[in-house]
Amino acid sequence: MRLQQLRYIIAIAENGSINAVAHSMFISQSSLSVAVRDLEREMGIRIFNRSTRGISLTSDGVEFLSYARQVVEQADLLESRYASGEPTGGRLSVSSQHYAFAVQSFIDFVARHDAPGVQFTLRETRTADIITDVGSFRSDLGILYLSTSNERPLRGRLREAGLTFTSLFRSRPHVFVREGHPLAHRDHIEVKDLEPFTRYTFEQGMESSLYFSEEPLPTLPHDRQIVVSDRATMTSLLKGYDGYLISTGVRSDEMFSGIRSIPLDTDEVMNVGYVIHGERRLGALALDYLDLLTDRIIGFKDESVVVPARHALKRTLRQQGDVTDDSEETWTRATRRLPRRSEGSS
Repeated sequence: MRLQQLRYIIAIAENGSINAVAHSMFISQSSLSVAVRDLEREMGIRIFNRSTRGISLTSDGVEFLSYARQVVEQADLLESRYASGEPTGGRLSVSSQHYAFAVQSFIDFVARHDAPGVQFTLRETRTADIITDVGSFRSDLGILYLSTSNERPLRGRLREAGLTFTSLFRSRPHVFVREGHPLAHRDHIEVKDLEPFTRYTFEQGMESSLYFSEEPLPTLPHDRQIVVSDRATMTSLLKGYDGYLISTGVRSDEMFSGIRSIPLDTDEVMNVGYVIHGERRLGALALDYLDLLTDRIIGFKDESVVVPARHALKRTLRQQGDVTDDSEETWTRATRRLPRRSEGSS
């Protein structure tokens, strides 16, 4: 197996045409076909279905493609890191569900480490991709949530990928609606109240199992569903139409104007945290990002919306020098002195 063969497979899967890939990669169609067949023979699987209508991935091919992409990405990272001959000032890569506090903490981090040669990456992406990114060392850490409905299968998936989960905070699910929405005047919303309205969700791609859903309570009945892939579109939908999004109660700056966040009456709890690879020790840059992340969470300490994890409290209090021992009395006393942030911050 050669790296170039993997690049061929990825290109063919993305284009759906051997002829187009041969033309773009300056190789004859026959040579490209031979390279693909040689790889299939070596792996003992059929990667593509071939017919008069074109070419498509087999079930084995879908799985093989995910591994091929990881290998090629890692090879490209190695080349850019060691073969370019350029000095580096440090690297950090974070994959996250669509959380404003993760983005804003990343912006703070970039401002703090404004130096030549750095390479920082933040990917707001799908749940399955977060697990893949961290599991393949493409990202240093990932940010996602567990809940009553998804915790068991998702923890199983994390274990398979060699990942560990650390809680940052717990939150009651909240319903995001525009200020003119028929439910906007409510102090709380019951599940049955949502049924007549359009539900907005973030796209999860081919692996759209319910436990990958970025929103809690994915099986709630609803009038219709609109799926998007970015926060900008989500915010525009929320501000312009009478749909809703279920998430944590933490609003971003762009959502604070014209959008309400209302508690949902449910026993479901969102446990938001970060995942890292069990074989990876976080470097100074990753730890610094986590410090900024926990500072922001602690600053938002409104227990009607967010309850920070004890781990996050300890991290911030140690930084502030407010604790000298691990006694319960010391932590309780120090926690009372934590600053609070207004509801509009996130």
